Amino acid sequence: MHASRPPEPQFQRNALAPGILAAIALFLSPLVPEGLGATIVRFAVAVLALIVAWFAVQAGQWWWTIVFLAVAVFWNPIVAVEVVYGVWAIGGVIGAVLFLTAGALIKNERTPS
Repeated sequence: MHASRPPEPQFQRNALAPGILAAIALFLSPLVPEGLGATIVRFAVAVLALIVAWFAVQAGQWWWTIVFLAVAVFWNPIVAVEVVYGVWAIGGVIGAVLFLTAGALIKNERTPS
């Protein structure tokens, strides 16, 4: 008889969906005109950054929490950080890469229900 091995743990990536949504918003943000459209993008990115930060806390990966709190502050629509367009474009690419990387790496062990 073979001794059965315990099943390997399964993981869930809760931050993946908000990470993908934020990356899409950031990649498309240069196409959005200033004004209301830019405010909506900032709001969406800031909220999604807080969601990813919360999933990082739940996964015990606190370093991502620090990163995404900074992202939420940088993209917040209430007290807007004013920088030149080129910085926003570079920041958008860096932010999108951060969101996609965190979405792939932040994972929790799936608990049986």
